[in-house]
Amino acid sequence: MKLISAIFTCFLTFFTKPVKSQKIEKVYLRPKDSSTLYYCAIVPSEKKFNGILILMPEFGETPEYVLLQTNLPKLAAQNQLLTIIPILQDGVYSFGVDRISQNYLNNIIDSVLVKYHISPLKLIIGGFSIGGSTAIKYAETATIKPRAVFAIDPPLDFERFYNAAKRSTRISTNKIANTENHYMIKKLEKLTGGTPTSKRISYQDLSPYSMSDTTQKAIKPLTKIPIRIYSEPDIYWWMKNRNMDVASLNIIDGSACINELQLLGNKDARLILTTEKGFRNPNHLRHPHSWSIVENKKLIQWIIKKI
Repeated sequence: MKLISAIFTCFLTFFTKPVKSQKIEKVYLRPKDSSTLYYCAIVPSEKKFNGILILMPEFGETPEYVLLQTNLPKLAAQNQLLTIIPILQDGVYSFGVDRISQNYLNNIIDSVLVKYHISPLKLIIGGFSIGGSTAIKYAETATIKPRAVFAIDPPLDFERFYNAAKRSTRISTNKIANTENHYMIKKLEKLTGGTPTSKRISYQDLSPYSMSDTTQKAIKPLTKIPIRIYSEPDIYWWMKNRNMDVASLNIIDGSACINELQLLGNKDARLILTTEKGFRNPNHLRHPHSWSIVENKKLIQWIIKKI
């Protein structure tokens, strides 16, 4: 599909202590639409890029919100990495892992590589929550594989996710959890054409990892790609604040995925668990499902080694 670029450049101040000025370019792929199909490029002051970091937002997040929650783009710029934060065809509510979203993501990444003259062999992709799911799906399906992929507490098995959401709405009295679960249930039914009972194959195809798929089809392309999955499974917090338990946590998918990849021979597949690191800005509110569970300096060091 042909994309037409309209480029608008602005200068932003990072939410943490600034270093050298860093330019942020907003590139709109639909000239008359500022809410869908665009990306923010955080460009180092010296345009000699060591590589490119594609950073996928959580469901509902804008690039500006991502910059508020994590200093990964700032640290990347200090290490001469170009960071790209894409927004796909349905805006901040793009699901990311479906085929249409992945096609748009491929087009965005291709256009970025051309615009900034960067080799695809220097590409790293990662993301938070559904953004992490999107990153792993890209690593599985892209023609030219990224050098490494990371995901921060991603849902990976949408059959498990659907059933957990159904159970949670049945037993929970928490309005926040029930609203989120109800929305995701409807979204999954629309994307797959039904429920896991009636459309199991569709759920397996959608999922970056599927526990019920004994062929391990989805994750086999990851056997030679370095991968990290981060999670902070604070079960007590979820029980107290959302009436949810371990059955609803993404750690089930993440640990199963990494375990199977290790058994398939991936010696650079790692599950990283944290404790009491999850907080959300601007008020530093406790939430274990957050960008902040990652030790960003260590992640950047890992990225630099991989490129």
